[in-house]
Amino acid sequence: MWVYEKKLQYPVRVSKCDPHMAKLLMEQYGGADGELAAALRYLNQRYTIPDKVIGVLNDIGTEEFAHLEMIATMIYKLTKDASVEQMKAAGLGEHYAAHDHALYYQNAGGVPFTAAYIQAKGDPIADLYEDIAAEEKARATYQWLIDLTDDVDLQDSLKFLREREVIHSLRFRESVEILKGERDRKKVF
Repeated sequence: MWVYEKKLQYPVRVSKCDPHMAKLLMEQYGGADGELAAALRYLNQRYTIPDKVIGVLNDIGTEEFAHLEMIATMIYKLTKDASVEQMKAAGLGEHYAAHDHALYYQNAGGVPFTAAYIQAKGDPIADLYEDIAAEEKARATYQWLIDLTDDVDLQDSLKFLREREVIHSLRFRESVEILKGERDRKKVF
């Protein structure tokens, strides 16, 4: 069960209209290593993970939805005042033709989100290593997005998200160690 608090996890501010940056941020909205894929991956994997670490997947999966909301807010704020010409110049002409200024789950290249992005092997340790890799890829992407903008307000929110990816990776690493300890423990019957 979720309790929805009607505020973002961290404030999102942008200092200017920037449809090109919005296009790049779509990678974290609907891309393979973006927030939607992460949230769905973790909340799906929790059904086959041992009880000792199920809370980690539940907590992080839920937080990823909060991050998705932040990314959506960034994209919205960066494009809400953009003219059709600005959208076209940013490479969002096709997006505008299909969706106007509405958000759509796609990556920065315009490829729609697919469930093929979501991994679930059923082996808890394999799934957690997949999750660590997903978090590290998201961290790297956030760093590159920070590098691609000169908007210090936007950079602030992106730095927050980058740091949360680091924390998530650490929590998944801790979970792997817990499960390895369980697996390697001598069992006496």
